[in-house]
Amino acid sequence: MTILRNLFAPTFAAVLLAGSAFAHPTAPPPEEENAAVDIPIADTAVYPESISADSAGTLYLGSIKGVIFRALPGVGEAQPWIRPDAANGLLSILGVLVDEKSNTLWVCSSPAPFRSPPAIGVSALVAFDLSSGKFKASHPLPAPAAACNDIAVDDAGTVYATDTPNGRILTLASGGNALAPFAQDAKLRGVDGIAFSGDGLLYVNNVITQKMLRVDRGADGAFAGLTELTLSQPVKGPDGLRPIAGNRFLQAEGGAGRITEVTISGDAAEITELRGGLTSSPGVTLSGQIVYALEGKIGYLVDPKLKGQDPGPFVIRAIPYAQGSGE
Repeated sequence: MTILRNLFAPTFAAVLLAGSAFAHPTAPPPEEENAAVDIPIADTAVYPESISADSAGTLYLGSIKGVIFRALPGVGEAQPWIRPDAANGLLSILGVLVDEKSNTLWVCSSPAPFRSPPAIGVSALVAFDLSSGKFKASHPLPAPAAACNDIAVDDAGTVYATDTPNGRILTLASGGNALAPFAQDAKLRGVDGIAFSGDGLLYVNNVITQKMLRVDRGADGAFAGLTELTLSQPVKGPDGLRPIAGNRFLQAEGGAGRITEVTISGDAAEITELRGGLTSSPGVTLSGQIVYALEGKIGYLVDPKLKGQDPGPFVIRAIPYAQGSGE
């Protein structure tokens, strides 16, 4: 719990604990016949944290290592695509999101003093050209010391970014240059995944309190409070949150090592497991009829029982999802 003491409030250290399965890894269940094919990540010490897909089936993923990887359709592996440099200032990558409307890959860059070498600096929302990977702009999160974690974009092109330790949601208007405060609340301390439903409602999860919340907005779009959802079953370390269609979402639960489908009806959420047995699962996305899930293995960086051991290869797990096509 002291690994981030000099940089963040203790809450963010708890994020790593709550969002990771600190047990010796269990082997994933054997692939079923005709199942989707897992995709290896062509690098070591990756510790992936977030994943997003474009309409062509290309996958983009960020990593604690600070490298953004890309898996092109048919290539068979995820390869390094964007590396940290003096221009982009990338630290560790906690969130990535494809925004095809603006041809942008949005990235949450955040400090990670626990990695080797440490990533020290100011957290920022960073934009890259989705086609070329060219750096567009970096938008630092305002004080106090922050950790940009995940991203959503509304129909107007406004970008919403979660700040986990400070319990904030920040926004960047389409064409804007600076992040602005949108919501701050004690119930948001530990906020992680964020996503819009098909009807424009905004939802977040909380990796510390193990909750899901609707972010209520007034007629003018301003923050109007939070509504806690009643869950059909407990969640553990909810992390990445991605829309499927309508009021259905995919959610990665790092602490439980599983991927679930979340179906929201009013103030209630039905939680259905799609795949368990993962070695912490911080990120998930849907492409066609395949759910792609990450195994973060963050315990190998922060858990004394695992630290210094070989985490083995990093792989994007592929989960068949029959309802994912044509919706």
